[in-house]
Amino acid sequence: MTREELLKAIDEKYEAMGQNPDVHLSGLLHAEPITYWDYIQVEALLGLQIQRTQLKDEMVFIMYHQINELLFKMILWEIDQVSHDEEISTSKFSKHLDRISRYFDMLSNSFTIMGDGMDVDQYMKFRDTLTPASGFQSAQYRKIEFASTELINLIDFRVRATIDRNTPYTYAFDNLYWQAAGLDHTTGKKSALLSNFEKRYKDEFINFMKEYNTINLWTKFKSLPEEDQKDLQLVNSMRHYDHTVNVKWVMHHYNAAAKYLNSGETEAEATGGSEWQKYMHPRYQRRIFFPDLWSESELENWGVDNLEDHAHLTEI
Repeated sequence: MTREELLKAIDEKYEAMGQNPDVHLSGLLHAEPITYWDYIQVEALLGLQIQRTQLKDEMVFIMYHQINELLFKMILWEIDQVSHDEEISTSKFSKHLDRISRYFDMLSNSFTIMGDGMDVDQYMKFRDTLTPASGFQSAQYRKIEFASTELINLIDFRVRATIDRNTPYTYAFDNLYWQAAGLDHTTGKKSALLSNFEKRYKDEFINFMKEYNTINLWTKFKSLPEEDQKDLQLVNSMRHYDHTVNVKWVMHHYNAAAKYLNSGETEAEATGGSEWQKYMHPRYQRRIFFPDLWSESELENWGVDNLEDHAHLTEI
């Protein structure tokens, strides 16, 4: 584009906005040039790690979870571009799904950073200062679940038969699979972990559930042309995402937790007090985003068999 063409395009842009392009050009003349540290906000980013103890490895724990949250934000950003495109093409769907999967691959393969990156004795000391906080309370992760699949697939499998399209969202929320992890099963009362989480996010979650009820990834996939729903590469990508989030990533997290919580003579509780083994292990909760893309045998062995070898199909 020539200088004349560029200036004309700038004039047209700001005139269309009802603004004087000369004012913006004058502002550009006096503006300071951008730098990497200002653009990325490096100082602000590096100032977000606030330890509760003087134990050095607590910094690893904080930064690792902050990195996770940044990746969760990237995943939600990509899902949004699929879900809110009313006429999504199969190629665009596949492009964003592949991006989402790469982010979760990165998450799944990163647990040795925390699993092998902290001394057990330090972790077992600073973790006591975190109660009743827990990674369970990642709101972005819950939103990823809501945005990935139909709500019925996130309901505690023991009560799914009581849920249908006419079920109030509040009832569905109260029966999400992860609710059981926040209950004291001897008293039936909610733990501080769950009570605090609901107080902060319940209304936001209900609104998000409503928003993604018919535009989640699974529903959007089923709206694609029937022929494209049978495309081997796309189906493999869907299965890879489902397996990575709900088996591989979860099991890496589970094994990292087990290394620390089972390190003593007796098993330790999670910081929020949940029965973390049953909450986390996929064979108990059977979190499956895209159930129709798996065989009966694969569904029966979800989280028990090593589905790694089956995450890609050879035929449909």
